[in-house]
Amino acid sequence: MAKEILQNSAHASVRMQRISPRKARLVADLIRYKSATQAIVILKHTHKKASEIILKLLNSAIANATNNAGLDATKLYVTTILVNDGPTLKRFQPHSRGRAYAILKRTSHFFIELTEINNVEEINKKGDK
Repeated sequence: MAKEILQNSAHASVRMQRISPRKARLVADLIRYKSATQAIVILKHTHKKASEIILKLLNSAIANATNNAGLDATKLYVTTILVNDGPTLKRFQPHSRGRAYAILKRTSHFFIELTEINNVEEINKKGDK
């Protein structure tokens, strides 16, 4: 979870998604500190499994911002996006000489926070960290 949730922000999360966190972070890094509309365009043109999951999550966060928090959808920016490890499913595949090789099926937890920002310079300061 994010350390603190700001007043003019909304968030959404999804857990137990069957995708490796390492692969999902590649897509998450593409939209960090971008506007919500720009992030949607990027995700629609990214051909990765994680882009579908993050696009649904982003749309959910936008709906939460407009319906629950009463924020303007055109001023929303992705301030926080986290992809954390979920539980790992352990499977085994038979190998030569009676051995068993482990297959780790990794899962991910996603968290996204959108903040309403009036000045674009505010988000640029956060992106320069």
